[in-house]
This record gives sequence, structure tokens and C-alpha cells, in this order.
Amino acid sequence: MTITESLTLMLALLYGATQLWWAGKRFGAIAATISLLLALVISASLTLLVGTAIAIAGLALLQWRKPAFAKGDLRINDLRAGCQNLIVLSLLIVAIQYTVNSLMLKAGIADPWVARPNVVDAFLPIAGAIEVKGIVSLGLWDQNHPAAAVMLGIVLLTGLLCKRAFCGWACPIGLAGEYLYKLRKRVIKEELMPPRWLDWPLRMLKYLLLAGFIYLVVGMPAMGIPGYLQGNYHRIADLKMALFFLTPGLVTLCCFALILMIASWRRQGFCRYLCPYGAILGILSFFSPLKIRRNQQECLIDKGMKCDKCTRACPANIIVHTKTTVRSDECQACMRCVAACPKKAALGFGLPGNHMLSARSLMIGVLAIMFFLPLVAWLFGYWDSQIPDAIRMQLLQVADHIGH
Repeated sequence: MTITESLTLMLALLYGATQLWWAGKRFGAIAATISLLLALVISASLTLLVGTAIAIAGLALLQWRKPAFAKGDLRINDLRAGCQNLIVLSLLIVAIQYTVNSLMLKAGIADPWVARPNVVDAFLPIAGAIEVKGIVSLGLWDQNHPAAAVMLGIVLLTGLLCKRAFCGWACPIGLAGEYLYKLRKRVIKEELMPPRWLDWPLRMLKYLLLAGFIYLVVGMPAMGIPGYLQGNYHRIADLKMALFFLTPGLVTLCCFALILMIASWRRQGFCRYLCPYGAILGILSFFSPLKIRRNQQECLIDKGMKCDKCTRACPANIIVHTKTTVRSDECQACMRCVAACPKKAALGFGLPGNHMLSARSLMIGVLAIMFFLPLVAWLFGYWDSQIPDAIRMQLLQVADHIGH
């Protein structure tokens, strides 16, 4: 695990522990802190220790400069935006680190002084799915890109437990789409919404893409998985993916342009129409116990007043104000509807029976799943790639000639 990954993990987990403390859940905060201390002792890793020290210093600085954010004492939208932007910032730093490492390998440096961050394997969902199939069917753990299976499992777990909170609170692509949409609105203020008869078929596109990916994974014979995982293509799948984006052809550029157009044309356009992750998380979200729930006894509508602020605040255009429970696969648990509700007891995100979670509690849950599980995977040896840098360097030189 690199220093960047260690810092990001410990910063997120220590921040989550402090949020438990400020929320009055002192036992949970102490238990979380003890767990992190045990991780430090078990790993005996200088890298993790340095990351922890920097994270503590960063949180102390945050407490001094931004005490409201340090305590999570923010409005829902501000808290979510802060969480999203910090995760994207960490990924940007990881991307820079990965680029420098790859350029050094490309230059023939077999022992680069900038290490490869293993979290980039999160961008190999098909490889991760094949690895999961190998684990389930053969008991085979891939050693080339183990983080791909770990991160795929983590993202799916967020959907099962927290609805589509990964999309609403963490996804960098969703945040980029939000910025593109706001930029477009400055130039063209109209909403440009598609008609309802077209919206539903367009929403099915992401499920067709998901079906195609599932077909690729399911269609691979189980006995062919070991050969694939040990093949040269899988060994540098991350580099092939990077080259695909850095040296795109005409068709790829046209696809990128279409994605950018859809993302700026409609709010959450990419998430709604094209994202396979959004599709599978949408399916899993039906089984999540956490949902947006309306308390009819408190809602102004049931008191004879007109109010649809929650519906107007929803970026997915879900009709919230007439539903008791929002079950839509498009709900990203962003809680914008909850933030917009003038009667705070009328709308919430939580379990049946008015057992509602605060935005801070949801954020803590998402951070715990996304960052504690990778730490556990690393402690048990299922995170770091075992491909030597010298082998990666050799394969990178002939990457154009390596196929599936």
C-alpha cells in the first residue's frame, strides 16, 4: 500500500471516528479508534504509520480552519458536496501518482521511485467480476489485480446496504457530470428534458450495457479463468485501460463527446442513461433497507397544504411528495429532498418505522464501507499487486501487441 493510499484510508477512517464522537456515539468512536490502532500494530507498516500521522495533522488543521466541517455540523448539501469533492481530490492525486509511475516504466526505469497505487484497479470492473467468479467457482484469488475484486465488492455492498449512496456521495463521474450540467445551465438555462415516452427507453440503455458485461463474465468458462488471470493482457489491464483513454481513436472520441453531451444536457444524464454501475446499484437498491420515507402525520400535504419542494429538489425527478416510501432505482440517497423539506420530521432517509439516519450517519456508513474494507483486505494480503515493476515495464513496451 502506497503512502497516498495509506493517507487517504486513515484520513477517511479517522474523520469517520471523529464524526461518531461529535454525534455523541462515544462507544462507536472509541471502538473505531481501537480498530485502527490494531491495524497499525498488526501491519507494523511504516507507510501506514506515516499516513496516519499526516492524517491526524490534517484533521487537526481542519479543526482549526474549518471547525464546522470537522464536526460535521453542516447542512446536508454542504456535507455531501464536501465528501464528494474530497474523494475526487484523493482520486486525482492517485491518478497523478499512477501517471508518474507509468511514465517512469515507459521510460525504462525498472524500479520507479513513485509506487503504483493499487486502488486504480477499481477502474477494472470486468476484471474484478472475473476475479469474483474465480473466487466463487474455483476458490482462486488473483494476485495480479486483487484490489479490482475488492473494490467491486465494496461498491456493490454500498448499494445493498445504503441504496445508491455511492453514486450520490462518492462517485467522481457523477460529480463531474454535475459540474458539466451547471456549466451548461449558465449558457442554456432551459432544462431540455426528454419527453417521458423517450426517457424510459433511454434509462434502459444502462441495463443493456450491464447485460453485455454480465454476458462477458458469465460466458467465460470457469476453467478458462486461471489462464486469463495469468495472461499478459490481464497483467497490464490497467495500463491498457489508461492507454485507451490517453490515446483514443476517432470512435472513442465520438463516444466521449456523446457522454459529455448527455451529462451536460440532463442532470445526472450519464448516471441515468449509460452507467452500468448505476444499473447494478439500482437493482441492488431495491433490497436495501434504507430508503427515503415520508411521515404522513407530519407532511404538510396530508395537512391539506400544497408542497412539492422535495420533488423539485430531486435531481432524478422522482415524485417524492406523494410517496410514502421512495423505491425508485434512480434514487441516489443524496438527501437533497430531505434538505429541501420545510417540515424536518416529515421526510427522512432510514429504516421502516421512522428510524431515520442523519446525513452524517449516512456519510460515516459510506466511508466505513469504502475505506475500512480495503484496509482489512490489505492486512490479509488481498490488495497489493504481486506483479514486479520489471515485468510491468517489459509488458508496457509491447502493450500495443498484447490482446485478450
